[in-house]
Amino acid sequence: MMAEQHQGLGAAIISNMEQICAKLSASASDYLRERVSDIRDISEQLLHITWPELKPRNNLVLEKPTILVAEDLTPSQFLSLDLKNLAGMILEKTGRTSHTLILARASAIPVLSGLPLDAIARYAGQPAVLDAQCGVLAINPNDAVSGYYQVAQTLADKRQKQQAQAAAQLAYSRDKKRIDIAANIGTALEAPGAFANGAEGVGLFRTEMLYMDRDSAPDEQEQFEAYQQVLLAAGDKPIIFRTMDIGGDKSIPYLNIPQEENPFLGYRAVRIYPEFAGLFRTQLRAILRAASFGNAQLMIPMVHSLDQILWVKGEIQKAIVELKRDGLRHAETITLGIMVEVPSVCYIIDHFCDEVDFFSIGSNDMTQYLYAVDRNNPRVSPLYNPITPSFLRMLQQIVTAAHQRGKWVGICGELGGESRYLPLLLGLGLDELSMSSPRIPAVKSQLRQLDSEACRELARQACECRSAQEIEALLTAFAPEEDVRPLLALENIFVDQSFSNKEQAIQFLCGNLGVNGRTEHPFELEEDVWQREEIVTTGVGFGVAIPHTKSQWIRHSSISIARLVKPVDWQSEMGEVELVIMLTLGANEGMNHVKVFSQLARKLVNKNFRQSLFAAQDAQSILTLLETELTF
Repeated sequence: MMAEQHQGLGAAIISNMEQICAKLSASASDYLRERVSDIRDISEQLLHITWPELKPRNNLVLEKPTILVAEDLTPSQFLSLDLKNLAGMILEKTGRTSHTLILARASAIPVLSGLPLDAIARYAGQPAVLDAQCGVLAINPNDAVSGYYQVAQTLADKRQKQQAQAAAQLAYSRDKKRIDIAANIGTALEAPGAFANGAEGVGLFRTEMLYMDRDSAPDEQEQFEAYQQVLLAAGDKPIIFRTMDIGGDKSIPYLNIPQEENPFLGYRAVRIYPEFAGLFRTQLRAILRAASFGNAQLMIPMVHSLDQILWVKGEIQKAIVELKRDGLRHAETITLGIMVEVPSVCYIIDHFCDEVDFFSIGSNDMTQYLYAVDRNNPRVSPLYNPITPSFLRMLQQIVTAAHQRGKWVGICGELGGESRYLPLLLGLGLDELSMSSPRIPAVKSQLRQLDSEACRELARQACECRSAQEIEALLTAFAPEEDVRPLLALENIFVDQSFSNKEQAIQFLCGNLGVNGRTEHPFELEEDVWQREEIVTTGVGFGVAIPHTKSQWIRHSSISIARLVKPVDWQSEMGEVELVIMLTLGANEGMNHVKVFSQLARKLVNKNFRQSLFAAQDAQSILTLLETELTF
């Protein structure tokens, strides 16, 4: 092109980029249209390689809490950000299993996707609140909205603190069935945060992140130092290093791998290792050297045949011989496993058991390969659902075959952190669940409520279902056996609370029940409270309100109490309120809610009782008074 059109190198790169992007943009395929950003990214990096002195700084400096808005963001671009002031991201184009989204979740960064940039650009620089859980972007929020999110943040901080304390304990089911809970990470910097969240190891270290956003591959020493850093932070905890999963959709310009029409089915991961044997050997040497400093394990991605793993084992032995020759400290052996993400592996697990030590199921890729569904294509993304009879039967087959031969099986896709499906994963007999680290505390807490035998029966029934809908119905009906918890408890009593209105009071008390595990659905419970409130206000006079409901969303019937610093308008002719006593009783409580309400109302008529409530010095004093005066 340069010779034909008498162009310089830079002009040729730009011209070629524009031609390719124009063709891709005109494609009927969503997938091909989305590759435009990849081509532009590669072209930009080529220009940087050609003129390194003109290479701009990639780091975006955030000087205050900021919501970042972009069309899309590559994993390398995300990793270059200073996360301290990154309050959230709005990405116009990103799939729910994109690696950027996974990394953001691991860093507890909320993300909204699908909002057009044109609709948001005019609000640049204005105050906003991003609620990824509810899919809300509130721009220039008023006092009521700001107050709502202040309460929400208070509850989130409380939940995080409580879960972090529980997460430090090992993961067991209710009947003491042990299961490992590990973290998925992409950089050494993520490791301390993962362990602080309760990770019992790293089930997936994405080593390919070291190769991205640079002009050449990391050398052996750089890799060694990165791997060593994680192992030293882990102590004796296991770290599973997945060898470089590059090529395909994770384009590395300096490897000169041609662009492919369907990279998910193309030249990637273990498939490229023979061509880039020197690069692979360098990584093996670095991991083997680092393995002498901790509990390192090696995992090979995208394996589909026994020949591939036999070749890898040969390369490991060559690397060990080289390290001995070079006189470098290294591990003499290393635990070896494979990613189970190509369906063909499932039918020869017995053969692989002769050659490897463990298996880790990559649910993200396995799902799309099993169903022949492009997970980033919105036209078929509704078909991307791992909770189907075929997928569950496949998991069951893998676990059964591996366990019969004494091998360990984990899962490291996003499915591992989905709380709704935890009973199924426990019931299928998986040995480890690996997930983004912010999810670990909640998963450990939920696990302690589950009986492994009941979950095993649930999994058996799910595998017999005929559709995903039947499985979802089965999960909805599944009710783990609960510990009996008292109606009155210190965890639900608060003194000197500051709220601006009744909405914040009800929001906080319902949210607190969620924090304490008395409901898994605080928003739905709050809605039930408001349905009652809209019929008739619950102010009863004397500065007291008794909001109440019978609800299917409460796991443990509860009385919650908040004594306020200053009264709030309860929108009642009975006047302002400075003491809120909220009753949330289970749908199966019969007439018990009437008895509890009546008993409270009668007591509140008594002046001495009211004065004692208002004069109590702390939450424990209120609890003692109510336990003495009330009978349920």
